[in-house]
Amino acid sequence: MSIAPEGIEREYPLARLTTVRTGGHADLFARPSSAGELVELLRFAEADALEVGVVGSGSNLLVADEGFRGLAMKLDGALAQTERDGDHLLCGGGARLPQAAARAAREGLTGLEFGVNIPGTVGGAVRMNANAYGGDLARVLDWVDVATAQGAERRGPDQLGFAYRRSNLAQGEVVAGASFALAPADPTDVKATLADMRSKRRAVQPSGIKTFGSTFKNPDDPRAEGRSAGVLLDEAGCRGLQVGGARFSDKHANFVENGGEATTADVIALMAEGRRRVREHAGVELEPEVQLLGRVDTSELWA
Repeated sequence: MSIAPEGIEREYPLARLTTVRTGGHADLFARPSSAGELVELLRFAEADALEVGVVGSGSNLLVADEGFRGLAMKLDGALAQTERDGDHLLCGGGARLPQAAARAAREGLTGLEFGVNIPGTVGGAVRMNANAYGGDLARVLDWVDVATAQGAERRGPDQLGFAYRRSNLAQGEVVAGASFALAPADPTDVKATLADMRSKRRAVQPSGIKTFGSTFKNPDDPRAEGRSAGVLLDEAGCRGLQVGGARFSDKHANFVENGGEATTADVIALMAEGRRRVREHAGVELEPEVQLLGRVDTSELWA
């Protein structure tokens, strides 16, 4: 193995970095705080053929119960900060999108309000093309800085291959930063919009630790007749359904809660049962929206 950069920890417990609180340890873990440190870590991983995983807010992440046999990273320092530059908001890839939306509101900038209801980081939102409540990430995204083992490069939205809930960012490519092109507005009005959106989210979705984010994508299958994944799961009798320590929330059937000592295997088994019920009830194949870190056995999910 190559000489590891400073600051790398071994056998790091990853469950604490996920909102559902399941999963094992990472062999190696680091918190890069600059683009230079991030590139150095990616070079180290490439030289030793290590798989790389980035942990954002952990709200849509399932870590294998056996852990992750590679280098896990959580962006920190300058890579998790936001600042205003005229009518642009510059964000590190590790900055949380709800905090970025709140910062924009305080600065009297509009266009990023939808981000207040996306419980992830800017980098994760770019990778997953995360949109909510009518907001369009690509519409306000000016550019992203992508770090690789070869260095960093700036890409525009048209270079990211955006499609529903995905982009073309590959393994070993990490969003170090992004710029959002916004518009001036009255801070009071923008803050009021944020408050209204937060209120609507709290009314229909569970929150807090040990709650997994949106589990399945909303289907575009005509047989769904416009119904969301949550509605389909509810109609199939999945609200409150429990497998092991994992259960579909009583408040919103497309959210998974850790009722106690749930494992990632429990979550996968629950998702498999929910998917089976929706298939039998409505003929619709739900597609998981979750991100996986480590060798998670999903064979039951696709059975």
